[in-house]
Amino acid sequence: MMKLDYRQLRSIALNQFFQLGLIVLIALSVRLYKISNPVLDWHAFRQADTASVTRRFAQEGIDLAKPRYHDLSNIQSGQPNPEGYRMVEFPLVNGLIAVLIRTLPQLDLVIASRFISVLFSLGTLLSLYWLTKQISNRVIANLSALFFALIPYSIFYSRVILPEPAMLCFSTLSLAAFVYFLKTRNNWAWIGSLISLALAALLKPFALFLAPVYLVLVLCYQPHQPNPLKQIKLWLYPAISIAPLLIWRDWIKKFPSGIPVSDWLFNSNQIRFKPAWFRWLFYERLAKLILGFVGLIWLPINFSKIDKVFWILVGWAGGLLAYLSIIATGNVQHDYYQVLAIPALCLASGRGVYLAQRHFSKKIDNLLTKLKLPLHLCVRKKQPSLFEQTKISSFISWLLILAIFLTQLFFSWRVVKSYYQINHYDYLKAGQAANKLLPPDAKVIAPANGDTMFLFQTKRNGWPLGVEIEDKIEEGATHYATVNYDNVAQDLEKKYITVKKTTDYLILDLTQTKNE
Repeated sequence: MMKLDYRQLRSIALNQFFQLGLIVLIALSVRLYKISNPVLDWHAFRQADTASVTRRFAQEGIDLAKPRYHDLSNIQSGQPNPEGYRMVEFPLVNGLIAVLIRTLPQLDLVIASRFISVLFSLGTLLSLYWLTKQISNRVIANLSALFFALIPYSIFYSRVILPEPAMLCFSTLSLAAFVYFLKTRNNWAWIGSLISLALAALLKPFALFLAPVYLVLVLCYQPHQPNPLKQIKLWLYPAISIAPLLIWRDWIKKFPSGIPVSDWLFNSNQIRFKPAWFRWLFYERLAKLILGFVGLIWLPINFSKIDKVFWILVGWAGGLLAYLSIIATGNVQHDYYQVLAIPALCLASGRGVYLAQRHFSKKIDNLLTKLKLPLHLCVRKKQPSLFEQTKISSFISWLLILAIFLTQLFFSWRVVKSYYQINHYDYLKAGQAANKLLPPDAKVIAPANGDTMFLFQTKRNGWPLGVEIEDKIEEGATHYATVNYDNVAQDLEKKYITVKKTTDYLILDLTQTKNE
């Protein structure tokens, strides 16, 4: 094997660093697209709920043990929630953003929250690159990172105000550090992997469906040890990593009014394994939304080479299939649930491209040899060398793959581009007016059929449903804001003082009646 001197090694390292840096820069650039959008785009209701926890932390002080949000209704938990408790994921990211906003009050909550999500997504990209480089090679690592950087579905869900970007970062980092631990027995890698997995589970317990990946990694990279004491870290790993989640879950039971009903996520509509389940998850989401139809071609190519990476992908697929099957209704109902599958799909796609390119190149090379008509004989008369012909074959194969990749992005983007669309500018106008005209401690009824995105625009606590108004007034409601001049609004307008009325919205003061 030829030895490389220091200069050659440094040149190779700089080249690799440049390639990865370019991918990161591209990923960052596309994720800044419409980053200043108000929280009125796709899945705005869930983003609004997450962002409002950060807002209350920034306004009232950070208490990670008792996160609160702006919705005081009983819609999500089925119980009165006057304190606005939001007992779902551990509010680590919310606390981080709140610290930034309290330190720099001029920061915009929405932009800051989206940008932090983008940074976490870049962390996922780097972790995926590190993981892939350890289990495969640098070319596949670059390709996998490039898929993660440019898949439109990945781009959109890398800049949303949800716990998913951070969960994905920590879970992928945990896998990468776990491989490094298995290869080197480095204690810090073990600790880093364990902490990362614990954080991922605290943000989204669904990260635990990656358990089969860890098992396959152990089988692939951990030599058999007859002495169980030498395997103590592997035995302790699952117990310690899941402990914080169990502690958090036990703690939030003290606040039942803040725990959204979740039984429906599993199979409430009996859709599991029905034709509709297959259609929504494998056609609408995997094929159409994420891979843009033609991107499916990269997945079966992985079967052409059976090695450690193949079995890791098999384990990953097994965990994801279990996730899609168990959380059946949740996955069908919400497309952001499939974010968990993105690193695996990017790795499988990157490896598929690598194997396809080698296959295409050999086929083209054989074709040129049989035809004895090398491309550059049109301008040169001497017979090309084998090296020159191989370069031509490689160039053509990469050109073909690029065409397929761009087509994949095109079809996927046709679906995802609508996710950035703002459909309720009326909510934004009414919310801005309410924020300007109402006192900071006002409690607002902002009816939007239970959707909290309108209430979020008012920057006030309150209720997203305009029914049982008198009961809500007894619970502390002070104002009513609506963009629909319906019968309820007309009746209330006759009774209560109008704060402001335009063709777009109506704001009423529920603390003052007109006969006073």
